[in-house]
Amino acid sequence: MIDWGRLEELRDEIGDDDFAEVVALFLEEVETEIATLEEGMPAQVLEQKLHFLKGSALNLGFRSFAELCLEGERQAAADEPGPVDLDAARQCFATSRSILLSAIERTSDG
Repeated sequence: MIDWGRLEELRDEIGDDDFAEVVALFLEEVETEIATLEEGMPAQVLEQKLHFLKGSALNLGFRSFAELCLEGERQAAADEPGPVDLDAARQCFATSRSILLSAIERTSDG
C-alpha cells in the first residue's frame, strides 16, 4: 500500500523537519482535492484531478492510491463507460493516511 523506500528517500532528500511539513501539506492538499471529486463530473476535469492526485501520491509513496488514481485517470481520458470508483480511491487514501500517520507517530515516540 505504501512505498516505504520512497518515503525514506524523500526524508533523506529534504531532512526530517521539511519531511514533516511536506507530509502535512500533501495530506491537506489531497484531502481538499478528494473532497471536490464527484460522480458525473466532466471526464476531462476528473482526469485532471486524478492526474494531480496520482502525482502527489507517488511523491509520498502512496502506491496503491496512485494506482487507483491512474486507473481512474485512464478511464476518464478514454471516456469509458462506467463510473470511476471514487469511493475506493477515498477509502484507499484514508487507509494509507492512517498507516502513514501511525508510523510517523511510532517513529517520533521511539
